[in-house]
Amino acid sequence: MKTYFRIAIPLFILFLSSCEDVIDVDVQTAPARLTIEASLDWEKGTQGNAQTIKLSTSTPFFDTTTNTAVTGASVVVTNNTSAAQFVFSDQNNGEYTTQDFVPVLNQSYTLEVQYNGETYRATETLMPVTDITELTQSTEDGFDDEVLEVNVIFTDPADEKNFYLFKFQKRGDLLPELEELDDEFVNGNEISWYYEKEEDEDTNTEEFAPGDIVDVELLGISEAYHNYVRILIEQSEGAGLFSTTPVALRGNCINVDNEENYANGYFRVSQVVRESYTFQ
Repeated sequence: MKTYFRIAIPLFILFLSSCEDVIDVDVQTAPARLTIEASLDWEKGTQGNAQTIKLSTSTPFFDTTTNTAVTGASVVVTNNTSAAQFVFSDQNNGEYTTQDFVPVLNQSYTLEVQYNGETYRATETLMPVTDITELTQSTEDGFDDEVLEVNVIFTDPADEKNFYLFKFQKRGDLLPELEELDDEFVNGNEISWYYEKEEDEDTNTEEFAPGDIVDVELLGISEAYHNYVRILIEQSEGAGLFSTTPVALRGNCINVDNEENYANGYFRVSQVVRESYTFQ
């Protein structure tokens, strides 16, 4: 019996050591694509002339490249009604800016980007947005009746189809939280939309506390962008039990020279109202 154990133990150790072999896993790759961040937001009460569009290239998931900025491109936005053109100047860091943009509600605009001998185009309409009438706090509407939440109160215009994008960002947080709304079942009504932060140790998320400041944006968006951002939000929140498998999400930036070499990102023009709230 003693001899049996002396033999079995080295064999067991040998088995465990074999589990340490490196296994190479083939990961799907995709060609680098132009990524267009073109959200032209016209804040109510401002001229909206200063706008920025960012261009970069996509990278493989495990790539450690940090500088993906695209320079040397041509970026122009055209008002399709007046034919006015707004040239965005290359800042040599991936940003293209203008101080001359003229926003006009309900008018169509086309973005044209020329890069590496190919032309990308996208068209959107500048959508209006209603005013925020009040910001309040409560603990009544969210999932946890002991957690503070901010309430955004506004009135949806009657007899018209509206789509909204909300951005909530607690001061100090790196990124905003996005939420969307279709007024199909609330058309013409006063709406109270709430946002709460639930504690999550895995993501270092903390609940709102007295003294916290949250910045709120309410944007009017097109139906096409609403459908795009709804899927984007669903995928960013992770796949649930009944969720479909995430797929490549295409925006509206089409390569007119090579349709298969489409760009990532979306061209959007929106009116926006911005408010801040300090929790008591």
